[in-house]
Amino acid sequence: MTREHDRRPDVAMTVVGPRTGTPLLDAAEGLYDSLPGHRVEIVGGRLVVTPPPDSGHARSLTRLTFALAPFQGHGTEVVQGVGLWLPTGEEDYAVPDLAVVGVGFGKHVVAFNCCEPEVFRMVVEITSSNRITDLTAKPQSYAAAGVPVYVVGDRRRREVVVFADPRGGEYRSRAVYPSGETFVVPEVVRAGSGFPADPGNRGSDGPGRPVELDVDDFLIIE
Repeated sequence: MTREHDRRPDVAMTVVGPRTGTPLLDAAEGLYDSLPGHRVEIVGGRLVVTPPPDSGHARSLTRLTFALAPFQGHGTEVVQGVGLWLPTGEEDYAVPDLAVVGVGFGKHVVAFNCCEPEVFRMVVEITSSNRITDLTAKPQSYAAAGVPVYVVGDRRRREVVVFADPRGGEYRSRAVYPSGETFVVPEVVRAGSGFPADPGNRGSDGPGRPVELDVDDFLIIE
């Protein structure tokens, strides 16, 4: 496995790069290599290992990717499995299930194929075995990283939780939508985040039409 370890000198947010050869990062690297298909993260100084997704999880992500198509090619892209290097510690990083990122995000890698926080406009998690981490530790980490919107599909409680307005290391807004409802993606996801546009992209970052998501697309269980 080849991973990028170079920090860019033009980081907008203060991001602490990894210390080479720390026990926790070495352990994460070893687990990544020895458990194919598993997701390995370090959140709040704690190793988090998630087994491969079940079929319902995979179908949810496919549906959501199509639903978020309006964000593709208009100053943003919709991606799966792109890591986010967290500012909460020298070893912390997360790999959200789905994300809306600024175009040219691949030029902003910090380490271990994880990008700078400013790349991310929205991150999405579909709960599985690490449900508590998704609902407690990750909101704190993503808020500290300044991610404008964090959405969690809580399959156990059959609801979607939308965190927004990160300030002072926490999300000031938390909205819950039960199964059967829809919700509109906060406009801040489409609005400019200060992320530099890719010169090759001909789209615009204009207001566009509101993007509405179906809660049940997050909650598929099979």
